[in-house]
Amino acid sequence: MKRVTLLAEVQHDLCRGCKVCEKVCPVLAISVSDKKAKVKADECRGCTNCESRCPFYAIKMVKREEPFTIGVDASKHDPNTIRELCEKAHLNPEQILCYCVGVRAEEVAAAILEGAKTPEEVSSRTGIRTGCTIECVQPLLRMIEAAGLELKQVENGWQWYGITPTAWTLPETVVEKYNKRGFYFQEDRDLLDRVVNTKREGEEI
Repeated sequence: MKRVTLLAEVQHDLCRGCKVCEKVCPVLAISVSDKKAKVKADECRGCTNCESRCPFYAIKMVKREEPFTIGVDASKHDPNTIRELCEKAHLNPEQILCYCVGVRAEEVAAAILEGAKTPEEVSSRTGIRTGCTIECVQPLLRMIEAAGLELKQVENGWQWYGITPTAWTLPETVVEKYNKRGFYFQEDRDLLDRVVNTKREGEEI
């Protein structure tokens, strides 16, 4: 859940239509046409990515006159279904995926169950990846893949580049090679699985 208080505003006299803003927006709220960037105000989540990456300083963040809150209520969904999806991605439903915004795995799962099919759609609904836009992308991609959805990057976009290996997906040849050098991959997996399978007090599944 996120309180959206900022809005990207384009200074058209400085904009060169380079499309950097379009390539880095995590919710696809800004696009370039007729060599000028245009912001969809109701879709902007105030992450400041476009402002910080514009090479011509043509974008500034302004306070919204009417801030609003985005988020998905996981309690409206069957907890078993939420947990099943999270565990398939090797995540605990209560695990915080986005520390900037405070989005938990269960909220991402709920967004997917409500029809979000891409990282950009999940980000728009929950606010995940609209803080630093970096650290939480990997668990987000894992959640989408666990739901059986196709991960398709935005054409020419820089929003994300693909899933990185995890303790569960490392090739066995790599595991065997580095186990001999003092790495404990199986122990790591076992510990992480304990975190994944930890349940709320009183939860029965």
